[in-house]
Amino acid sequence: MKFERLPFATIDHLRPITQGHQEVIFCAGKTIAQVVAIAERLETAGGAGGSFLATRADNEQSNALAERFPRAEVNTLGRTVFLPPDPEPPPTGRGTVLICTAGTSDLPVAEEAAVTARALKNRVERLTDVGVAGIHRLLTQTDVLRSAGVIIVVAGMEGALPSVVGGLVKVPVIAVPTSVGYGASFGGLAALLAMLNSCASGVTVVNIDNGFGAAAAASRINHS
Repeated sequence: MKFERLPFATIDHLRPITQGHQEVIFCAGKTIAQVVAIAERLETAGGAGGSFLATRADNEQSNALAERFPRAEVNTLGRTVFLPPDPEPPPTGRGTVLICTAGTSDLPVAEEAAVTARALKNRVERLTDVGVAGIHRLLTQTDVLRSAGVIIVVAGMEGALPSVVGGLVKVPVIAVPTSVGYGASFGGLAALLAMLNSCASGVTVVNIDNGFGAAAAASRINHS
């Protein structure tokens, strides 16, 4: 079965072949009934021990999914719901995807990236609250940084952390600007522009608050 047509969605069961992973449910703008119905089809398509990943889920959507799927793992901070395969296979990526955050306020985006990277069969580690305001916190973790296969750096405010990390490591660095900051941050635009203008080699940038997109890119790099 290639496609499954519902009145409100056409579910693409070819994604594991074309994209390397199952279709992911973007919950924003969907009703609870729609989210649950799509999750049911994805779980069934996976056979025994089927799985799904839902992102940008609000509390009502998360609660409904948790009630329908008791095994599902709700990450309230990252607004994700992940039903892992049963049994969950070991990671297949070559190395570790390290999620590095500048501040605690960046954790919602970082957690979206972390859950997504795990769902895409990567080994995930976290390095939190190591922004440039106290750069010594980062400089004591160079061994952790240099042992990673891919690094996702999540930062708001002036968005300087990816440049610092990019200057310390030889692995790919994916920068995620967040909408965290004071007035002149312009909802993450300041961080986005700073990251796009990074003078460190090997830094690539995704859209504002796009933890999912960063993890998807990191997973492709880690599996290539």
